Amino acid sequence: MKKILSFLLLAVSTYLPISQSIASSHREAPLISNDPLADNTDVYAFKSPTDAEKIVLIANYIPFEDPNGGPNWYSFGENIRYEIHVKNNPNTPGDDITYRFTFKLINEDPTTFFNIRLGKQNQKNTYTCERSIDGGRTFQTIVMNGVVPPANIGPRSIENGTVGLGAPSYNALATRAITTASTGERVFCGPTDDPFFVDLGGAFDLGGFRRPGRDAVAKYNCHAIAIEVPVSTLQKDRKTVAQATNILDPDFVIGVWASSSRRQITTLFNGGDVGSDGGWVQVSRLGMPLTNEAVIPIGQKDKWNAVTPYGGNDLQFAKYFTNPELALYMRAWLPCGFRLNRWVRSIFGMANRGFRVCGIPQR
Repeated sequence: MKKILSFLLLAVSTYLPISQSIASSHREAPLISNDPLADNTDVYAFKSPTDAEKIVLIANYIPFEDPNGGPNWYSFGENIRYEIHVKNNPNTPGDDITYRFTFKLINEDPTTFFNIRLGKQNQKNTYTCERSIDGGRTFQTIVMNGVVPPANIGPRSIENGTVGLGAPSYNALATRAITTASTGERVFCGPTDDPFFVDLGGAFDLGGFRRPGRDAVAKYNCHAIAIEVPVSTLQKDRKTVAQATNILDPDFVIGVWASSSRRQITTLFNGGDVGSDGGWVQVSRLGMPLTNEAVIPIGQKDKWNAVTPYGGNDLQFAKYFTNPELALYMRAWLPCGFRLNRWVRSIFGMANRGFRVCGIPQR
């Protein structure tokens, strides 16, 4: 497998005091399974291991990307809003902070079938990042023309100075794509190795988990949106870490979830052109791990993706949490834990080892 990038991922759960969170969901609902570019796969939030005043937020999209999937490699989609949502005040409705990403595709040389040739790139992804800190009423552009690194096609395309891009290495090319926003956040958008660990084959075979578990997403990529954010930006009343009274200070609890939205109307024209019109509709969301994938029944999955977690929307799904179907079919469950899986390299140079999630039953 051509490894694009790896992340340091310290995983526990969403809606915890500022520490770590995880989520995972691959092709979890009927409608979104037909729209992979808009499909959330994971959400992570964790404290930077090198800077106590920084939090890293990661939202991954596009499940089961084959790294060899050319000549049309996977990319973030146009006419999609990718958003990371942060809740820091229980007394306000909806989001308190939202990061919104929109992407464009550019063909620099449409006369060739190659993705990269003679220093030019086709399907070149660029992005705009906007931030709202007033509950979504207004958005400020904080990154314009951000660059998404291409797929790691091979050394001739990436490193050769005559026929390719002439980069020193793929890692150097990806590192150059890290952008500092006008408001101080550091941002990376691009293809990565899928970091999650889950035995999907066992889960969907009526809970017949295998021992040891088999990593169903090994050797697949996804596309990541990663933001390194100052704690004071995310906290209620913009407090710093030093202002916490203790580790249970409620002002130092945030909720993190991610979503994608599309326009209501898609029109296909002769010649391959596509038009998008109408209002924006949420088509995917992800917060708690594996919720829609392994808790919500198939008849409710599309509805789950369409609603936000606010206003008591999730209470209609409560019965599936109190009596989860999967638990009825599993013989014995070893609580989800963590294991050191492999040496990984952080995109922000944070550390050299990370954790991945595993859920392996005792049989």
